[in-house]
Formats: sequence, structure tokens, C-alpha cells
Amino acid sequence: MGLWESLQATRRNVLSIIPEVATRQPILSGKTGKRWHMLMDPDGIRQVLLEKLDQYPKSVVTKNLLRPAIGESLFIAEGADWRWQRRTAAPAFSHRNVMNLAPIMSAASQRSVDRIRQTGPKAINLLDEMVSLTFDVISDVTFSGDEGFDRNAVHGAIDDYISEAGKISLFDLLGFPDWVPRPGRVFSAGAVNQMKSVADKSIENRSRRAPDGVPDLLDLLLAGEDPETKRKMNTAELRDNLLTFIVAGHETTALTLSWSLYLLAFDPAVQERAREEIQSVVMDRTATGEDVARLPYIRAIVDEALRLYPPAGMVSRTALANDTLCGREIRAGDTVILPIYALHRNHLLWDEPDAFRPSRWAAGKPDRYSYLPFGDGPRICIGASFAIQEAVIVLATLLANFRFTAVKGRNPEPVMILTLRPEGGVWLEADPL
Repeated sequence: MGLWESLQATRRNVLSIIPEVATRQPILSGKTGKRWHMLMDPDGIRQVLLEKLDQYPKSVVTKNLLRPAIGESLFIAEGADWRWQRRTAAPAFSHRNVMNLAPIMSAASQRSVDRIRQTGPKAINLLDEMVSLTFDVISDVTFSGDEGFDRNAVHGAIDDYISEAGKISLFDLLGFPDWVPRPGRVFSAGAVNQMKSVADKSIENRSRRAPDGVPDLLDLLLAGEDPETKRKMNTAELRDNLLTFIVAGHETTALTLSWSLYLLAFDPAVQERAREEIQSVVMDRTATGEDVARLPYIRAIVDEALRLYPPAGMVSRTALANDTLCGREIRAGDTVILPIYALHRNHLLWDEPDAFRPSRWAAGKPDRYSYLPFGDGPRICIGASFAIQEAVIVLATLLANFRFTAVKGRNPEPVMILTLRPEGGVWLEADPL
């Protein structure tokens, strides 16, 4: 593709710029305005994400897309600035703290069950329902008890920003500097400012009172400090990281659940096997945090859905120095693309890569750099265990209460802008059990 054709393709669906041959090769290279390399080789990916992390920072395009909304938070920051934030935030996502938040996930799952039952015997869009459910969870674990937190305002602002600003700008592809206005991001500036204003108000209100009951994510971050420097996050740093967790913590899990339900609806045998496991573990048809470790097949379904439809279907890095990856010359300034979608379906790495087979996970985990739903290396997603726990609790609860069947003619196309969404939604019939 030429530059203009590539721009049009990425604005409609980023996946469309990944050629089919990427699922059968370890590396591909080309030039679209600037040199790029698509890397599907686990050893090469290990170099980029672990061994030479500082030599391959997140690409300028990625930062330009997200900085207006989440500032220099964990997702954007590099080097020492990233390290102190990571050390400060890490305790909030310890196993103990994540388990303490499990009742919030269970309660939100039961509210979802109640809503689905009320819709009656008709097809419903499970994507919309999962987005509502996971936003309930992230709201409660982030701003629990804050009556002034306007959930609808924040949720609407996030959707507005993703839909407009998430579309790759021609200026980004050409490498224009940050101070050149991007039309989509200028349009969505009002939504971003509203989102930040709501978060700032909640942070300031919370800082004036002591935690009550189980500390939520905001309590834990307010109390957090860098163990090396004793530095604490100020209001702006707290807000940018909280907004990062809110955006990433509900959108990606909602997509994982939506794709899981979609795949299960087309495979009744897998769905029934999952239900048998659930019925032997889950009491009262609502899964808990304690149930998660005893639901390995549900976890396998989640892992398989993340393999086939990874929420972050593509990430990119900018090479700061000349290098060699997978035998290919990399020059300083080149863009190194990790097409996670193609990596997870690569014929060199997976048996029947396009098949939905949760049983493949019974044999153990694959090479860690051939399966990257949460990234890897030092910058692996800080909320990965939170997301997996939530997905297993929700999926087990839904399958304990409903049998899901596909709706004829409603097969969504996977479309990636910032995340890999099922275009048109996931329409399924949910029959109460």
C-alpha cells in the first residue's frame, strides 16, 4: 500500500494493513512514509520487550494518540519516569489487593445476570452489556463511595475520545511533531477535559478523608510511594494513571468477554464442558474470587479468546539505534511493529492457529513471547491478574445462568482502531437455565 491507501486502511481497520503472509513468516519489512518491520519471531520480540527495552520505546504514533487523554502515565512514560511510577503503583495490583476486590466483580456479574433476564427471550447485544458490566467494576474499584463521580460523563467521554482521537492521523504517519494539531483530537478535546475534571474532583475529595472499609484502587494509589525515592504521585499523576486504568481496565476486559461468548455460542460442546466445570465449583450461580483457581477450563476459554482476538491487536516501537532482529537490518528511526493478531495466528508457532480450541491450553503455556495479550517484559500490563480474575468470574457467572446461542447472519467483523472490537456488536440469544 502507498501512504494514502495505508492511511485510509488504518482509519477503517488497523488489521487490514497486516498481510496474510505475516501469519506464515517470522518478519516482514517495508516502507510507508518511513521504514517499518513487522516482527512475529519470539526471539526477536524478546529482544524488543525485554533485553533491549530502552532501545525500543513506544512509538511516536502511539504516544501521540494517547497522551492527550492519559498524559505521561505508566502507559506512555519511559525510562526513570516510568520506573518510579511502576514501583509506586505495583503494590495496588498485588494478589491480595486484587482478591479483596473480587466481591465487586461478583456483584457486578449478578447485576448483569439480572439485566439479561429482564430483556426476555430475544437476541441481545452482549458487547454493550459487557461494556456496562466492566465499567461498573472499574468504577467501583476506582471511585467506590464517591457520590460526586459522574459515571455516565466519564464513560461517554472515553467513548468519544476513542472513536475520534483513536483514528490514526496522516500527521502521525508522516511523523509531524506533537504541537501540530490533529483534527480528530482537537474535536475530542472537550470530552478529554471533562473526563479529567471529573477525575480531579474525585481525587481531591478522597484525599480529604480516610479510607473506609476495603481500600479501593484510588485509596491504594493515594497511599502508595516509590520504595526507592519515597516519592508520591501528585493529583495530575494520580489522575492520568487512574484514567489509564479506567480506559484499559474496562474496554479490554469487555472485549475479552464479548469475544469469549461469541466463540462459545458457535461451539455448544465447549460451552457444555465449561458449564459442567462451573456446576462442580460455583455455588448460588455467582462465581467468587476463591472460585477462580478451581476453574481452569474457564481460564483456558479466556486464554483462547485472547489468542484469537487480542484486545491490543498491534503495538509498535521506535528503534533508537541500529540493530539486527531475526537476521534483518534495523536502522535508527525505523518503526518495529508487533502485530499481536498475526503472532497469535502464526502457522510457525501454533497448531491449527485459526481454530477455537481451549483444550490446547491443557498441554501448558506456549513460549511466552508467542502469546502476548498483555505484553511482556518489565512493561507487561500491570493489571493483567485483575483482568483475568474479572473475566473468569464474569464468564463463569454468565454460563452458570444462561445458555448462549448464535444469531443467524450476525457475525461481527474484527475491527481495530485502538482496540480489537467486534463491529456491529455480539448479538446472541441467552436462554435462562
